[in-house]
Amino acid sequence: MMRLSRCNGTPNIGVYASVNENLSLVAANSAPGFVEDIETVLGVETILTTISGSFVVGSLVRMNSNGAVVSGMIETAELERIKERIPVTVLPDKVNAAGNNILANDKGAIINPRLSAGAERNIADALGVEVVRSAIGGYDTVGSACVVTNKNCLCGMGATEQEIVLIRDVLGVEVKKGSVNHGSKHIGAGILCNSKGALVGDETTPIEMGKIEDGLDLY
Repeated sequence: MMRLSRCNGTPNIGVYASVNENLSLVAANSAPGFVEDIETVLGVETILTTISGSFVVGSLVRMNSNGAVVSGMIETAELERIKERIPVTVLPDKVNAAGNNILANDKGAIINPRLSAGAERNIADALGVEVVRSAIGGYDTVGSACVVTNKNCLCGMGATEQEIVLIRDVLGVEVKKGSVNHGSKHIGAGILCNSKGALVGDETTPIEMGKIEDGLDLY
């Protein structure tokens, strides 16, 4: 299933939520319609939250089925609430916007090359997967450059063949290129997805929708 959506007046819906196969952490100020879209299309339960008092939850959290990695700025009450639903590791690094800097599924993770060795170990332990460093399509912020499920990955048009091979090897998925929200290269900012479906920013064109549907195998 695929549906167009919007959050807080913007089509950059991936900035405001993080999702795995069963759970989504969603900005606490999200409209009920956006929360309903997530629950219906992605087949998950939702937790409304902030991270460090901020609503950009998708930029600050990365999850797979094994655990979550969150920004080191998270407040104690926020952390404890999320821990009730999923194991959480705090990213002890200056580069700590976990959602932007980690691309992960249940098979592997690719991270911003500028993350520290300690952060790399913590991410591997938290998500229970192999971790590899790489930029994708000219972006170190690999979590905003791509989206990945346990079946497929969609990355921007600038991804090189070498990077595509790396994604296939590390994340164990097929890879295709595309764009979102009328030409945006920031795929991760415009799409929320898991193996059940995808929410797509509502400025996405019909041609882009077709490529996203194909790239994420949503038929």
